[in-house]
Amino acid sequence: MPFLNSLASKYGLATQYFADSHTSIGNYFMLTAGQIVTVNDAFTGTISDDNIVRELNTAGRTWKSYAESLPFAGYLGGDAYPYFKHHNPFTYFTDVTTNAAQAANVVPFGQFATDLAANNLPNFSFIVPNVEHDAHDCPSGGTSCADADKLIAADNWLKQNLTPLLNNSSFLSNGVLLIVFDEGNILDFANVGGHVPLLVISSRAKPAYKSTTTFMHESTLRLILQSLGAKGFPGASANAPDMGEFFH
Repeated sequence: MPFLNSLASKYGLATQYFADSHTSIGNYFMLTAGQIVTVNDAFTGTISDDNIVRELNTAGRTWKSYAESLPFAGYLGGDAYPYFKHHNPFTYFTDVTTNAAQAANVVPFGQFATDLAANNLPNFSFIVPNVEHDAHDCPSGGTSCADADKLIAADNWLKQNLTPLLNNSSFLSNGVLLIVFDEGNILDFANVGGHVPLLVISSRAKPAYKSTTTFMHESTLRLILQSLGAKGFPGASANAPDMGEFFH
């Protein structure tokens, strides 16, 4: 993954970052609600506990979830391959499922380029590639290809879709981009969810900084909310290790 690795060498990298669970869904909930909630990727319930949407709304901040291959804006239904619902945690929160205006913030990924070009990005953007572009499945669908094919496709997707953001003047002046994987190799149980990278990309962050502090997804949730001036920190994010060391 030459593009991802070029970013990792140029910007901040958490070298001791670990996911919270196997399977995927628990990690997405930790990133957004500070708790695992469930490890059942087929979970069909809703969550009324405190979460990132509630805290951003309370702080007067805007948000969108840009999900690749989402059937249409406001779609809160199940999988529509190559879109996986359990990679889009916003679709489970009652703050979204019971409020049409909030549900309208769940949009297909194509909207991201439009919003970026119009300088109309929300305060917080959650970007989720589909499973053909996130190193989960093969770029042509299914799983019967080499890992290298999956990684190349994911890296190319990142390069194509993040380069315009990285060159955007508003982002360059005050933006923060976090790149993280939901979980490690299925056989990697270090700190339960396995070892994954987290990149911190910002003009306000220390260049080429390598952190050796142990961090997990709850620290990322804490960092997002702190950066946006939120006052509440859901679940485990309230006491998670602070990631301030990445910044000047």
